Amino acid sequence: MNEKEMKTIIADIQASPKESEWVEVKVNNYNSEQIGEYISALANGAAYIGQSKGYLAFGIDDATHAIIGSSYNPKNEKIGNEEIENWIATQLSPRIDFTIHEIIVNEKRVIIFIIDSAGNTPVKFKGTAWIRVGTYKKKLADHPERERKIWQNTHNNAFEKKLALTGISADEVLEVIDYPSVFRLLKIHLPENKAGILEKLTEEKIINKRFASYDVTNLGAILFASDLKYFSSLSRKAVRVIFYKDNDRINAIKEQVEVKGYAIRFDGLVDYVNSNIPVIEQIGRSIRVDTPMYPSLAIREFVANALIHQDFSIGGTSPMIEIFRTRIEITNPGKPLIDTLRFIDHAPLSRNEQLASIMRRMNFCEERGSGIDRAVAQCELYQLPAPSFQKEDDFTRVTMFAPKSMRQMNKDDKIRTCYQHCCLQYVTGEKMTNETLRKRLDIAQENYSTASRIIADTINEGLVKLEDSSRSRKYAQYIPMWG
Repeated sequence: MNEKEMKTIIADIQASPKESEWVEVKVNNYNSEQIGEYISALANGAAYIGQSKGYLAFGIDDATHAIIGSSYNPKNEKIGNEEIENWIATQLSPRIDFTIHEIIVNEKRVIIFIIDSAGNTPVKFKGTAWIRVGTYKKKLADHPERERKIWQNTHNNAFEKKLALTGISADEVLEVIDYPSVFRLLKIHLPENKAGILEKLTEEKIINKRFASYDVTNLGAILFASDLKYFSSLSRKAVRVIFYKDNDRINAIKEQVEVKGYAIRFDGLVDYVNSNIPVIEQIGRSIRVDTPMYPSLAIREFVANALIHQDFSIGGTSPMIEIFRTRIEITNPGKPLIDTLRFIDHAPLSRNEQLASIMRRMNFCEERGSGIDRAVAQCELYQLPAPSFQKEDDFTRVTMFAPKSMRQMNKDDKIRTCYQHCCLQYVTGEKMTNETLRKRLDIAQENYSTASRIIADTINEGLVKLEDSSRSRKYAQYIPMWG
């Protein structure tokens, strides 16, 4: 942590009220046991009010919060042969990170313990959890209402609420956040002054207002960063677009990394992909001359879903759009929360609800439950093989395929296309028949037996079933197995 960041924290501490649950100031009065209890209390106090850090400062007057300096030197303190920092850490349950910093301000020495907020459970020191109540340190067990709120806050600690950057000035906020784009995309009036802009950014949960500084939330950074490099924890989440020469990853033609926030670059990202995919003259009765090989609406929906539903807790990886000669793969970190076979009909479950909500407000994706349906329907309209949805432990991948004739499609292509066609028919109140599948796959009427074999194969895979077994085969209707 550099000197500028430390001075910002000190200014924030000085501006905090005496009764702050997450700040304790002292001069030289210290005791190793009490410091451990204060670390527990401040970690829990920060969690209680939704702060990411708690602070224990030496060298600041308790009454006035003026800097008066301290002679306390924790680096020289030991319990037996063990340094105090390590000794306290071993007595905390669960273990949390805290660091000790020293800085000279106005020729006066200040020591600050910077303490992480409690995570999934209140923090105990030597088996006892503590909490700040007003200016006093109390046992958390004596304040069950606060303990309940800590449990609630820590278990609702969504990615979007966590902080990407802390303790920055108003001017720095306006540098790292592309605030004109915020107001343009949300279609709200841009205030005439800095105070109004910051107030609205706070209201939209893009930033948090502290006593003397600001924090940028993950929500604000990932969507509206002027450059993700300002946010070290999110810089690796930038979207990558890679074009390959053929159908393998050996020869990459070009690669682009989107360094701005998702919302700022979303339309440009989709346009970039669409402008660089092949154009075809004609592949069937539904396709016009000079039509892109892949439907732009489907690309838009699949990209939006990859951004919204990714698991941000998986480090070292980011959403990727890879364009091969005969397919597009859109991959995001994390496995989906619902079965890939139910993508079409199931209302989406998102681990990033705030992110999903604001993306919908900006019209970057469809209303709940309709986006995937519309994307798959577009693939039908273009008479492409049905997209593939792949789920692994640490990623989810959607693959869109270039046009194929019936003879070029393998058995898996045909079964997947039959199943997704059946799902689309079902969610629109219709039923799949031999005739509708023939139309979907451009099979001539006299070749109805070909469609029948595909339906039989899909039934054998346990994906579709007869709606009414008493109906004659000629008029048979089919529904998804879950229907």
